Amino acid sequence: MNTDGLIVVDKPAGMTSHDVVARIRRLAKTRRVGHGGTLDPMATGVLIIGVNRATRLLTYVIGAEKSYAATIRLGESTITDDAEGDVTATVPAGHVTDEAIRAGLAVQVGEIDQVPSAVSAIKINGERAYKRVRDGETVEIPARRITVYRLDVLDIRRPAGREVVDVDIEVTCSSGTYIRAVARDLGTTLGVGGHLTALRRTAVGGMTLDAASTLAELEERAPDVIGLPLAEAARRAFPQRVANEEETRVLRHGGPLPAVGIEGPYAVFDPAGEVLAVVSERDGRARAEIVLAPA
Repeated sequence: MNTDGLIVVDKPAGMTSHDVVARIRRLAKTRRVGHGGTLDPMATGVLIIGVNRATRLLTYVIGAEKSYAATIRLGESTITDDAEGDVTATVPAGHVTDEAIRAGLAVQVGEIDQVPSAVSAIKINGERAYKRVRDGETVEIPARRITVYRLDVLDIRRPAGREVVDVDIEVTCSSGTYIRAVARDLGTTLGVGGHLTALRRTAVGGMTLDAASTLAELEERAPDVIGLPLAEAARRAFPQRVANEEETRVLRHGGPLPAVGIEGPYAVFDPAGEVLAVVSERDGRARAEIVLAPA
């Protein structure tokens, strides 16, 4: 049974990412568990969980590009920019054309400055923004540079008898992008307000829903819950290099290897296929950022 590795979880709605970590700790019978990128309770889909030594890979997982399927509702604003918050304003949106919606989303594609949602986990002067908002404060969060690589409109729906418009989208974006903010900013651009009513993360880097397990499935397999053993997880996440026996000995003890011109970070494996370390090259040497193999 593998005790070190990653689990691709299909997170259900209604749970925090921390709730999922707590569940995996119980199933895997270890305290050394973490997640690679928070999903809001409303959101579902790909949540990467690291167990034991693989928790050290999560720094790289968090920075990977991510893909989502989402639904934006135009005509209603909420305090959280999603369906979990109270509605703060309603403006009839029935007049908004499909062309205007597509144009309003098109300007959010590429490298842009995005202001995160006020009700977020970002710290402002040492305190989470969402706590300040819930305490009645007005929170100003500075814009962050993010990249939206792809934003496709799948459908535009106009519910009968309502002055709202629902827009189904797919997004691939850099780490740090708030899909809630995409919804908010579209509503602001169109002058009718907007918020997110559904969000499903479909991929984190090369790890997709196809490889995901539900918590019920993991319960049945426990404690054998690792989906991607450590070496396989490293192969999925990084370029690869195979070390010879002498290089393996050096790297196991944290020493540098000669550079070979691979753009890093990348994973180094021993001749038997076990992952040794994640390294990056500088000044003619490949130096370990994290050592994964025991010395």
